[in-house]
Amino acid sequence: MVEVSDVVIIDRPSHTVWAELARFGAISRWAPPVDHSCLVSSSLAGVGAVRRVQVGRNALLERIVAWEPGRHLAYNIEGLPPVLRSVTNHWFLDDQGNRTLVTITSAVDAGPRPPQQLIARGFGKILGKGSREMLRGLKHYLEETSP
Repeated sequence: MVEVSDVVIIDRPSHTVWAELARFGAISRWAPPVDHSCLVSSSLAGVGAVRRVQVGRNALLERIVAWEPGRHLAYNIEGLPPVLRSVTNHWFLDDQGNRTLVTITSAVDAGPRPPQQLIARGFGKILGKGSREMLRGLKHYLEETSP
């Protein structure tokens, strides 16, 4: 398994950052790589909620697997090439008063053999770029467009 992480400090309290992440179907409001997003499950939030995201020509499903309000959100990404066994994004919030340290970690499992690890590292680099864009987008959205 390969893990790739990135961080940003957002000049908003953690409850504000969490409120935006908890609008699970609305990621396209602030994540530049996401062209469209919507919920496709009856659950609006929490473990088991599923959203569909459109990233370019790729339609993906993201299913929540961890939900700790104000602290941690994780979701599996489904619909990726079958050489990837699993891909999970973890969002962690660290409350720092009126600021929040936001970390996103992408875990990519393509298998244990060296060629599979090479695939995981390559896809991890792609996910890392997307994660940086999402962090920048969330920061901009919360700091520049919300009071």
